[in-house]
Amino acid sequence: MQQGVFPQRRPGSSRRARQSGFTLLEMIVVLVIIGLIMGLVGPRLFGQADKAKVQAADTQIKMLGGALQTMRLDIGRLPNQGEGLGLLVSRPTEERAARNWSGPYLSDGVPPDPWGNAYQYAPVATEGRPFALYSFGADGQPGGEGFDADVGYSPER
Repeated sequence: MQQGVFPQRRPGSSRRARQSGFTLLEMIVVLVIIGLIMGLVGPRLFGQADKAKVQAADTQIKMLGGALQTMRLDIGRLPNQGEGLGLLVSRPTEERAARNWSGPYLSDGVPPDPWGNAYQYAPVATEGRPFALYSFGADGQPGGEGFDADVGYSPER
C-alpha cells in the first residue's frame, strides 16, 4: 500500500471529534433566548429614550430662551414673528438693531427639536415670559398628552 494517498487516522480518534461548530437547534435556542430578553428589556429602553428627548427639548428651550433674552438686552427688543429665531444667528435689517446686535447668539445655528422639527416661536407673552417658545413634542402636532404633549412655553389656546 502506498503511503500518503489516504490520510492517516490517529488511533482512538473518531470522525465526530474533528467536527466543531453549533448545530441548528443550538442556534435557534440562542436566538429564542435573545428574543425573550429583548422583549422584556426593549420597551423599558424605548420609554427612557422618549423621556430623554422630552428632557433634551426642555433644556434646548431654556438655552434658546437665554439667547433670546441676551439678544433682547443688546438690541432692545425680541424678534418679531417674521424674524423668528433666525435673528439669533442673522443680523437684523433694521439699522438701530443691527448696530447693537452682538451675535450670533448661537454657535451652531438654531437646532431642531429632538424629533427633528423646528421650534415654535411667537412674540406673545405666555407663562410669565415675554415670548412663546415651544416644541410640538413627539407627534409634531399642537397639544397632545404624554410624550406627544407640547414642551416649553406655549401660548394660551
